Amino acid sequence: MTTTGEDGKGDIRALTGPWRWARWRSAVLDGCLALVSAVECAAEGIPFARDAGIPLAAGVVFGAVAGSTLLLRRMWPIVVVLVSVAIAPAQMGFLLTVVGLYTLAASELPRRIIASLAGMSLVGTLVVTFVRARQDMTNGELDMGDWFVPFISITASVGVTAPPLLLGLYVGARRRLMESLRERADSLERELQLLAERAEERAEWARNEERTRIAREMHDVVAHRVSLMVVHAAALQAVARKDPEKAVKNAALVGDMGRQALTELREMLGVLRSGDGAGPARERAAVPLAAVKVAAAAAASRAADEGGGSADGPCLSELDELIGQSEAAGMVVHLSVEGDARAYAPEIEQTAYRVVQEALTNVHKHAAGAKTHVRLAHRVSEIAMQVENEPPSEVSSARLPSGGNGLVGMKERVSALGGVFVSGPTDAGGFRVSAVIPAS
Repeated sequence: MTTTGEDGKGDIRALTGPWRWARWRSAVLDGCLALVSAVECAAEGIPFARDAGIPLAAGVVFGAVAGSTLLLRRMWPIVVVLVSVAIAPAQMGFLLTVVGLYTLAASELPRRIIASLAGMSLVGTLVVTFVRARQDMTNGELDMGDWFVPFISITASVGVTAPPLLLGLYVGARRRLMESLRERADSLERELQLLAERAEERAEWARNEERTRIAREMHDVVAHRVSLMVVHAAALQAVARKDPEKAVKNAALVGDMGRQALTELREMLGVLRSGDGAGPARERAAVPLAAVKVAAAAAASRAADEGGGSADGPCLSELDELIGQSEAAGMVVHLSVEGDARAYAPEIEQTAYRVVQEALTNVHKHAAGAKTHVRLAHRVSEIAMQVENEPPSEVSSARLPSGGNGLVGMKERVSALGGVFVSGPTDAGGFRVSAVIPAS
């Protein structure tokens, strides 16, 4: 239901009081004021009836009805003020005038309307007081100078009109200020809640990105090492009886690769463990993305220091060792380098290394024994790499599982640096992986 409160402004709110009152307390206050005003006007109606020559009962009823209009002050303050102006010549409604002017001034009505009605009440009170004082002096009830009539008229009219008007204006302005502050506080609370939700979303996005990055790292590291271990294990099984010396050599390679895989896996788990101990889950959810990255980098650095590895991960200078491991597993790999080798940013070198590593891992899985060509080109503003294998001459006995995430991970790595990644089968029946990464 729409109500109009003491401020004269219509608003929609749940009413808990009777009829058009928002609260029972307001209804009781208005009822008491209306009752007092009705009694006052009824009492003042007796001399008015005598002076007007009408029955006393009519004067009493007229005064009681006029005074009871104060009950409508919150809904229609203009009506209350107009009634007080109308009964002013009958010398009625002092309380009605005072309360009506206060309610009118405290309302949200236009200031020109408030000024007009207040002026009407002032003029009415001034005229009535002037006429009454003049009559008293004429009848001899007052023996004062000529200055007394205008003085008492102005004083009475201003005394009745100004205090309630100024008090109402102050209360109305204070109410509007409080409502403005309340709305501003509500708006600020909504903004803070929105910022908190956005911060939580950013933190969740950062956690997802970090989980994806760690999963990609673990896939690249563990899958490559384990694939080589499986290949060597299959070769060990094949030559165990025919060539014991070669079997011992393959067993040593399997052990070395297993230890390398465990070392790299321990370093990654160290990063995860240090990140999980950073604080409660609710506090970590509110950490901005930049802070998450800084913490992850610091944790990675600490884990690398403890594990004896590099905080920046593998680099291009380790490609020879990577290719040597594949050759030790029985793969024929040719490496060709174009351009002058130079230092790149750690993330660029790491991405280039992982692309070659994952491509070689896929060759072990899907084309074991196939001749493979690795090409690396250092250009002015970019670095390009290509891994291409020929069709396998025979089907490998090492059954290596494939999760199908290797190519996806390589593309994500390269795209994150603004590069281009292409992969697909060749016309000769092999498979080619190509990537180009900006050098800066």
